[in-house]
Amino acid sequence: MSPSSGGHRRRRRGGPDVGPQPLDDALDDVVGRLGGPDSGSLTAIFSRWEDIAGPVLASHVRPLHLQGGTLVVAVDHPAWATQVRMLAATLLARVGEVGGTTPQRLEVTVRRSEGGGPRSTGAPHLD
Repeated sequence: MSPSSGGHRRRRRGGPDVGPQPLDDALDDVVGRLGGPDSGSLTAIFSRWEDIAGPVLASHVRPLHLQGGTLVVAVDHPAWATQVRMLAATLLARVGEVGGTTPQRLEVTVRRSEGGGPRSTGAPHLD
């Protein structure tokens, strides 16, 4: 029987064919081999960002991605970038509490909100 006849299943590198898998499991496997977090951690971080950052900070800061131990967030004004950098250790610890994985670094990028201006003209502050 030839591989193209449908009688053979493709084998994963380094192991036997395990058959169909849920997509989350397959993605976790691939991302894990690349050194990334599992999908549950990512889901927790992105879906519970307001719990992690607090409502005021979350309205100006959003997570972009988590890779290789670095959480990258976008802020809507340079003043918020300064605030987030000062709170980096606290934010990373909260990410670990909620997401189950604690990034080692926080990287901040400024991305103005739609319309070209910041979302608010007030100075950054925390609840």
